Amino acid sequence: MQFTTYRGTVPMGEQIKIHLSTNDGLTGYRISKFMIMSTAPGGAQHAEVVAKVFLTDQSSSIDPLVDFSDTDLLAAVYYQDDNTQANVSSVDIILDKETFNQDIFITMQDADGKTQPFNYYLELEKFPIDLNTSTYHTLKNIRSRTQ
Repeated sequence: MQFTTYRGTVPMGEQIKIHLSTNDGLTGYRISKFMIMSTAPGGAQHAEVVAKVFLTDQSSSIDPLVDFSDTDLLAAVYYQDDNTQANVSSVDIILDKETFNQDIFITMQDADGKTQPFNYYLELEKFPIDLNTSTYHTLKNIRSRTQ
């Protein structure tokens, strides 16, 4: 089993693209870990951040809402932190074990409207897939983009 990791910062209210596409499409991926952390941990701001991983571009619809009936949603993290010691931070993480072979997108939004950027850490399981599986996932991704 081989793992590939990605990390970086996502400005609040924006998305980034993780480039996974290959020329032959015979590499499959599955999310094994997705975590987020403020760029200013322990800061004085209250935070309620939702980070999501999607199969398709979300640039026109970045929000803090989580809808698991959306078939393009692969993972969601809800991070809550308060600047008072009475309220400790908490994190809820939900991952889909779906296989994919195309680029994915990470969005970040604070439900309270704060603008502090957040870091992400994404770990993907990487494995070879056959031509039939590759074709299935590529067609599924194309269908999803056109809906």
